[in-house]
This record gives sequence, structure tokens and C-alpha cells, in this order.
Amino acid sequence: MQDESRARKKLWKRSLKIYAYHLMMLALVFTVAAAFAVHTHKAALNHLLSFYLAHPLVAVVGSILLIYCPPLLDILPMYVTFLFFTPLFMSAAVRWGWSRIMAVSGLLWLFAQFGLRDLVHNWVVYLTHLQIPLQETGAFNLFAWQAIWMAGLWIGARSATHAEPVKFPGWVPALSTSICLFFIGVRHGWLGAHLTQQALGMQLDKWQLGPLRVVNLVAFTLVAYWLRQYLVRLVAIEPFLTLGKASLRVFCAHIFFVFVGLALLYKDVGADTPGEIEQLHGFTATALLVITFIALILVAADEVRKRRVRANAHRSRRPASLDSGQQNLRGLEATVERDTEQKSARRSGASIESASLVAFASGGTGLGIAASPVCLCHACLSVRREGLASEQQAGRDAAQAGHQKEEPHLG
Repeated sequence: MQDESRARKKLWKRSLKIYAYHLMMLALVFTVAAAFAVHTHKAALNHLLSFYLAHPLVAVVGSILLIYCPPLLDILPMYVTFLFFTPLFMSAAVRWGWSRIMAVSGLLWLFAQFGLRDLVHNWVVYLTHLQIPLQETGAFNLFAWQAIWMAGLWIGARSATHAEPVKFPGWVPALSTSICLFFIGVRHGWLGAHLTQQALGMQLDKWQLGPLRVVNLVAFTLVAYWLRQYLVRLVAIEPFLTLGKASLRVFCAHIFFVFVGLALLYKDVGADTPGEIEQLHGFTATALLVITFIALILVAADEVRKRRVRANAHRSRRPASLDSGQQNLRGLEATVERDTEQKSARRSGASIESASLVAFASGGTGLGIAASPVCLCHACLSVRREGLASEQQAGRDAAQAGHQKEEPHLG
């Protein structure tokens, strides 16, 4: 019960931290970016912040309540919402089982395909009196995307409690590969005018998470899981590892550079052509790309360094010397922890690999599913860490009890 309470507080603390980062980004956008857009009349920034520029008070209140989510700033609110409710999802799964939880999640996804988001939006507008259009509440349909988050929680819970990784018949990877190749053809229009993204419409919609998009995601995830031993070698290297350790700050820093790129676009308000996508080219684009990656690596390295300093400071505050009994107890605890970690690593098989590769797979086979890696990877690894922490705590308790039997004077 104590471990469950600690895990709940940790998740809520993480959710609050992400919310704080989101508010800081909003503050910068509503001040610096908005002022630049007004004074320079840049079309890209004006279009992106059009609702805020027209209704600043409603936009500020709505953004604090996570109702108004400007483009590019709608990923973290989804993350905050799902992470905040994760302890409730996990408790419900323990009480009623994952099959019922996933069934409810599937029903929510189904209702999302038939207008559930519109219904809830109208209800929220009625209660809050904040006249925020549906298109200004963010691109993601949360009632559909919760299915990906819940799938990540289920995968993480399963990998933490089952002895062996999932094994599929040989025809499953072959079928999944064929499906991925089919969607690559759809993405590039190789299969004719009736099999394109435009022709398939909402069935393949990313924001609505349409049925064909789900099929594509599942197929690509299975292929990536099948090739996990080879793919992990490609991504489990520097600087990706350092970037992953500071993912929140790296994400926020990359949003800053996206706004820099928008500010560098040339066309003014009224000079842009509807439907035309303006892009940076040449030296400006290359320089911005290089500077962005260098800055992201520096941000990540600084965050990792600060964590290491905090960890060292925490260790230095501990007593410098321990009596022999305490030293023996610590050594016994370390042995138990090491054995527990090795056992967990063998038992879970590829749990961390699975989370990483599901994240990689969620990037999409040319279809660009961009936000699901954040949800899946965090959900899987959070559950995995909680399970490991519980086992280590049990091991320490057992070690302490056993040592106290041998050395009663140490109590």
C-alpha cells in the first residue's frame, strides 16, 4: 500500500512538472512570439496564434485549463492529462482486470470515431463559458489517443509480471511486413488514385486515430518488436541515450527552435497563398538544423550533469562511516538487489526493448505518427520501474529480517 502511494505521488509529481513546463512555454509564446508576430506581420506566426491575438483573455484562461492548445503546444497537455489519470487506470486494472479496462478503452476509441469529442467540447464550452472553437483545442482527439496510452500501460504491466516475452508464429511478422509495405505505397500514392491518404480520409487520419491508422501502427509495432535485437543496437547509442535522459527539456527546447524557424519564414500576412506550405531552404535551413541539434545535445548533457551532481550531493549527506553490522547489512542488501535485477531482466525478457521499439514503431511507416512514442515509452517504463522497485524493497526487507536474526544486537 505504501509502495502504491509512493508511485501515485511520483506520477502526479511528474504530471505537475510537465504542466509547469507547458505553462512556461505558453508564457514565452504569448509574449515574445506574439509580439514578434504582431510587429513583423509574419504570416506563419500570425496564423498559428490567430485565436490568441483575437481573444487574448479567453486564450490565456483556456490554456491554463488545458482547453485552448495552440498548434505545436498540444502534445504536453495530452501527456499531462494521461499521466495524471494513470494511477487511477492502474488501480482499476488491479481491481477489475486488464481485459475490462482495455474493453472500455476500445469503446472510447470507437465513440471517438463518431463524434464523442464534439459532444464533450460543447459541454465544456457550456460549463466554462469559454467560446473556444474545437479546432483550437488541439489536433489530437484524446478519446481516441487514450487507446495508445492504455495499450502502453498494458504492455508495461504484462512485461513486468510475465516470465517470457511474447512469441509470435512466423506468419505474423510476414503479414505485418506486407501491411507496412501496403501503407508505404498508400503514403506515396503508388497504388492508384483510390488508395491515397486523401482518398482514404478519416479512415487513415492521424489526429482521429482512424481504423486504418491503428492497423498500420499495430503492424509496424509487430515488425519492430520482431527486429528488436537489431534495432536496439541502432538507437541505444550516443547522443540518443543522453537526449532520452532529458526528454522533457529537449522537447521544450526543440519547440523553441521550431518557432525560430517560423519566424525566419519570409511571407507576410496577406502575401501567403492559401494551401501553400512555405519552407526554409538553402543555407538558412541547414544552419538552423545544425544549431538546433547542437543546442539539444547541450541541453540534454547539462540536465544529465545536474542530475549526477544532485545524486552525488545526496550520497555525500549520508554518514561517512558505518559500524560493521550496518556495512554487512548494506552488502547483503546490495547482493539481494543485484540478484533481483538480474532475475527481473531475465524474466521480463525484452520489456525495456519493447518500450523503446514501440516508441520507434509509433513513429509510423511513412505515416508520421508522432506523439505516441511519448505516451507509450513513458507508460511502459513507468510501470516497469514500479514493479522492479517493489521487488527490490521486498528483497531488502527479507535481507534485513534475516540479518537481524543472525545479529540481534544490531536492531
